[in-house]
Amino acid sequence: MSPRSEPRRLTRIPLDDQAWLDFVANDPGVCPFHHPAWAQLIAECYRFRAFGLALTDAGGRLIAGVPVVEKRGLLGGRRWISLPFTDVCPPLVGGDCRLQARLEVEIDAAMQEAGVGRVELRATPASDSAFAFDAGIRHTLQLNHDPETVYSRFKPKQVRHAIRYAERSGVTVSQAEREEELSRVFYTLQTATRRRLGVPVQPRRYFSLFWRRIVEPGLGFVLVARIRERPIAAAVFLAWKGTVVYKYSASDATAWSLRPNNAVLWHAIRWACENGYSTFEFGRTDRANEGLSAFKRGWGTEEASLAYAAIGQVAAGPPGAGRVSGLARGVIRRSPSLVCRAVGEMLYRYAA
Repeated sequence: MSPRSEPRRLTRIPLDDQAWLDFVANDPGVCPFHHPAWAQLIAECYRFRAFGLALTDAGGRLIAGVPVVEKRGLLGGRRWISLPFTDVCPPLVGGDCRLQARLEVEIDAAMQEAGVGRVELRATPASDSAFAFDAGIRHTLQLNHDPETVYSRFKPKQVRHAIRYAERSGVTVSQAEREEELSRVFYTLQTATRRRLGVPVQPRRYFSLFWRRIVEPGLGFVLVARIRERPIAAAVFLAWKGTVVYKYSASDATAWSLRPNNAVLWHAIRWACENGYSTFEFGRTDRANEGLSAFKRGWGTEEASLAYAAIGQVAAGPPGAGRVSGLARGVIRRSPSLVCRAVGEMLYRYAA
């Protein structure tokens, strides 16, 4: 590392600053969650503060950094998170582990100076300043310009048969062209899905903002599966810098036998191949959810352990450790959809 590139102290930088935009766009480790629009979407919806924490060299050039949101807990206390509701968001350090370690040390110092109790990074730590927590499993599919090459790696009975069955059953998949297909069609399916799982649904405004912040600028897309014009499944994706992220999915349980979720995923993977993307991320899976892991493995994915880092109040538990209690799940499952929506409107922001 040259004297000019030797990192200096940490600095805060607005996410819409051109220097930050250029830095993020040119780092080789970037993924869709690093795009400023993602952090700004979360901050705007849940009333958080969003900014970048960056190291600069002697010439003022950004050489390492992370996007961050600051949130306050339900009972007080402040945290910096990079980033909430995000599967993975490693520090941007140009692949230099020494820079990541230095960044973590400087974040630790800045956190204490600012009176922040805890910092969470959706990445494996690189220094003694941060503590690692098991976050589950990550499934990644490597793409090819020829969709059929990728299709050949799917498990025949588990995936390929389901895709063909959906096609024979008349399931059609189309890309959403209007905001209401996300804020109304998907949201309706998502509410039913989350209620079935016994967990709150995101506020409706989140999906309106997602359309404006992510879909309209070309940073993501929404797919809807239908049978005779009736929506039976839908999924939401982020797409940027060679990677497509499978972020949300929802479906009508009465139509599962038609395999609409398989049809949606195959449509998304084929689109990604044809549009030059190299990686398809299936997202984070809890280790206890073997059924979901098996489903993702069926698509020919590579499975890897996922770790997160915490700096500060480690006794508070691992990042993202908050879970809906069994009692709350039971209440949501037995209550009208209105309860699932109302709890999400009031409390979803505290699940970050």
